[in-house]
Amino acid sequence: MKARFQLGQSGLGEMTMMGKTRDLLGDLVGQGTMKWMLSRRSSIDEELEELRRSQNKWISQLSPFANVIVARCSKILNVSMDELELNFDMEASEMIKGKDCYARNLLEYCCFRAIMISVQTQDYLSDKNFRRLTFDMMLAWEVHSAASQSEVKVDGESTVGVEAFSRIAPAVAVIADVITGANLFEVLASSTGGRLPFNIYEKYLLALDRIIKRMKVQSESSHLSRQRASRGERVLAMEGTLTTQPVLEHIGMSAWPGRLTLTDHALYFEPLRVLNYDKPKVYDLADDLKQVIKPELTGPWGARLFDKGVMYRSVNLSEAVVIEFPELSGNSRRDYWVAILHEILYTHKFIRKYQLRGLEREETLLRAVLGILRLQVLEELYPTISLKNESVLMFNLTYQLPGGDSILETLAEMAVLREADRAKKLLPQGGTSSMSALSFFSDLVLSPRVSRDGLLVGETVVGELSPLEKAVRDSKKNFKAVKSAQESVDGVKVEGINNNVALMKELLYPVTEFGRFLASVYHWDDSLKTLVFCFVGSYIIYRGWITRVIAIFLLFMAIFMSASHLFGQGRVEEIRVKTPPPMNTMENLLAVQNAVSFVEELAQDGNIILLKFRSLLLAVPPQATNQVIVGLVLGALAMLLLPSKFTLFAAFLELFTRQSPPRKPSTERWMRRLREWWVSIPAAPVALCGEDGDKKRR
Repeated sequence: MKARFQLGQSGLGEMTMMGKTRDLLGDLVGQGTMKWMLSRRSSIDEELEELRRSQNKWISQLSPFANVIVARCSKILNVSMDELELNFDMEASEMIKGKDCYARNLLEYCCFRAIMISVQTQDYLSDKNFRRLTFDMMLAWEVHSAASQSEVKVDGESTVGVEAFSRIAPAVAVIADVITGANLFEVLASSTGGRLPFNIYEKYLLALDRIIKRMKVQSESSHLSRQRASRGERVLAMEGTLTTQPVLEHIGMSAWPGRLTLTDHALYFEPLRVLNYDKPKVYDLADDLKQVIKPELTGPWGARLFDKGVMYRSVNLSEAVVIEFPELSGNSRRDYWVAILHEILYTHKFIRKYQLRGLEREETLLRAVLGILRLQVLEELYPTISLKNESVLMFNLTYQLPGGDSILETLAEMAVLREADRAKKLLPQGGTSSMSALSFFSDLVLSPRVSRDGLLVGETVVGELSPLEKAVRDSKKNFKAVKSAQESVDGVKVEGINNNVALMKELLYPVTEFGRFLASVYHWDDSLKTLVFCFVGSYIIYRGWITRVIAIFLLFMAIFMSASHLFGQGRVEEIRVKTPPPMNTMENLLAVQNAVSFVEELAQDGNIILLKFRSLLLAVPPQATNQVIVGLVLGALAMLLLPSKFTLFAAFLELFTRQSPPRKPSTERWMRRLREWWVSIPAAPVALCGEDGDKKRR
């Protein structure tokens, strides 16, 4: 009985432990920690089973998961998978239907057509099915073929890479664009090893949906409605309210707190009074006012102490305005505002340059608006990451990228083509090409169309690179080379005045050696060498071979560079510089002071020479002026009457024989007379005046 009782207790304990485990798993599933993963796996399996049982055709070239995605697309489009494949075969070119790329291009075709329908519903970003669908499209893009599925298993923890994101996401213009898509992905996947999981992707879309709705609410209920009504401006950012950090406006020596608001056309600052805000000041960003926006130092009473300001200057302002964004550490707020202000300014420059009107202009503005909203999402999701704001703003990035002008030209051409397509669709029905900004925004900004290159959704063409994608790809290739060159420049910068002087001497060694050679020839240190030089130089000038000598020198440089390219294979040996002994702080200060004094003396001597020439030009010293007039007349007659090669021949021989033994005494005598003549010329008077115009110093 005792044994039975112990056995019963043991069984009861095991049952209790199993019950607790079951309860714990039930709690986890009920709380949602495992519910999604389990339901996700079973959902895919169920779709596969349903697909195999259904009448839909199983496409053998596609992986099982890609077949599931195509089946979802067929349901959205309300056509069978057979019809989808048949339409693709009929519309696609032979190159797109090639054996090696057939599976991926067919998948793209189905995905893009499904996206065209999905985005026409209201509030699609808040729909979990839409978020899941677009992410699964990226997963399927990576494992599109039947062979790839055996290597990669798709489950609830699968992630996508930058290529899949850059290919699928720009088809939904709200989510990403072709130009900044890769940079956006880098930020989103920065904490997950360069791969994007669904939970972060979903969090990004939900935050984007929330910020878009907030922007619409702010734009409809803005306190600036009177100022904004004529242009229908959207409110993009606001600072200086009771719930945000303060903002100060500096004009001259004065500073005043207030509320700052940015729209897609202008910047508004409302000075804070006792109980309310004063009438807003408008700093226009849309018109061509030669605006300049750049970071600026700020401080009390005009002192330049803190690097937290943004300077705005235009032709309709008498003096520049500085907006300060005080914060305890760093200048991230200021950098964010500089970036978004530049984005609006560059957008309107683009609109004016290509003379965009109507929906083309509205579409361009919405591109900039979406970029700023996406940046706000990243600022909200990643507050601790130091973001490079310009990299996710389309027009900021194109103005920085090499070849960015080609990207802008392509954007303008695409806008004109879309406007022509809209006109063809609307005008025959008796309509006009006008659409409200709100409906245009809801319809994903960019209307999909079928072009001669294939199905074009946003800026993406099925199976091919669109003109915009090609321009972006070429620009990024050049940018990598520029970035690599800049990194090499940053890597060779040395600190210290003495080290930089030593490096410069080493780099200029060939030039200094050539200068020493010319000085030796000029002073006749080696008579034979100087005679040979004068004979060869005179013969070249006399025969008129100067251009040939220059051409031979250029060819020699080209041959030398070609040989270096062939045999050096791009390797450059390090320049070894013997560094001078290190200097302490006092020695550095003295070196700087000596350099400043040297530059000041050079400037003084240069000014004296210019002032003496001014005296001669205005005939202040009569005798010296007459001599200069005679010399100028004789020089002009010589150039007019004598052939140019004889004039050059005479000048060459005069220069390189003046220090020869027969001519040296007379040269010294003439140089002494010339110095005495130059010293006898007075300088023109100078008056230094203050800001009030009174003469302060002569």
